[in-house]
Amino acid sequence: MADAKVIPFGDEPRTRRAARPKAKDAAAKDPKAKRASGRKGGALAPVPEQQTAPDDAVLGAEPEGGGRGATGSVDLAGPAGSAGEPGAGGWDRRIAGGLAFLRRRLTGDYEVDEFGYDEELTDKVLMSMIRPIYEKYFRVEVKGVENIPSEGGALIVANHSGTLPLDGLMLQAAVHDNHPAGRHLRLLAADLVFMLPVVNELARKAGHTLACAEDAEELLRRGEVVGVMPEGFKGIGKPFSDRYKLQRFGRGGFVSTALRAGAPIVPCSIVGAEEIYPMIGNSRTLARVLGIPYFPITPTFPWLGPLGAVPLPTKWTIQFGEPIPTAGYPAEAAEDPMLMFNLTDQVREQIQHTLYKLLVQRRSVFF
Repeated sequence: MADAKVIPFGDEPRTRRAARPKAKDAAAKDPKAKRASGRKGGALAPVPEQQTAPDDAVLGAEPEGGGRGATGSVDLAGPAGSAGEPGAGGWDRRIAGGLAFLRRRLTGDYEVDEFGYDEELTDKVLMSMIRPIYEKYFRVEVKGVENIPSEGGALIVANHSGTLPLDGLMLQAAVHDNHPAGRHLRLLAADLVFMLPVVNELARKAGHTLACAEDAEELLRRGEVVGVMPEGFKGIGKPFSDRYKLQRFGRGGFVSTALRAGAPIVPCSIVGAEEIYPMIGNSRTLARVLGIPYFPITPTFPWLGPLGAVPLPTKWTIQFGEPIPTAGYPAEAAEDPMLMFNLTDQVREQIQHTLYKLLVQRRSVFF
């Protein structure tokens, strides 16, 4: 599998759109329904607010704009304070909240945008599954989250590492749980993600979309926070000896996208992911047979079997740098190769400098 076909914003410009979830039932035959902003259980249709508001109150969802603290887990079962109150209606609220959620799932009373993003499922289920790993296992420390704008589009550009793309999930949780405005991160993913069964559906539901310039620009224009890791497989699959050394960022496709949308670029540096699976070798023959970019060999995998796939419990730090504005450039700036090269180099240097600074500051890989 060639890098150019799978690395986000690499040498080959991407112009095709991501595959959209297909409309079903009556909405599939109604052109007006297809242009609705949300989908009802797979068919495009808005969900009336009066149907969801009472359930959200039962589920214990936090108020809009209040942000989510690092320990502020949103629970399907209800308010955290009711967990230990089985005689005072706490368990009743938990059961009612869970049943309300299941009813909406079974009856299709939930919204999904045209990219397949299911905000309710992400907030109530997927983030709840990621959060224990984020908080307890990797103990992620987040810095500079206030550099992400409170409203409007923004492009977060981060380094990529770790053999498996856990850094993308931790980055998504960092924005989701720590931003004061409660913003959601829409990650751009490689083709391979959408070729895998189960993973494809979960990625869509979590708000990920194909790493092509057209989809990224549309999300930015709609005011979304978009995340991209320009190193692609060159970064995530690099040997342990090259840890924290940024790989090539391509020809600046992400810069061109940000310029066209007028969205600021927020550099992001992630420390801790490099050591979760120290990649000491790569079986290229097995990689070709399996149709994957690389087949990692670590001190524990494949020697220990499934146990060898458990990541090491390293201590993570995610730092968001000061945004680089792009709104002041003229429309034709997106076609200026020299400007794109300079801005790409500026973003890369800022991420690399911050990585070195964080590495000097940390006491240990695990503490």
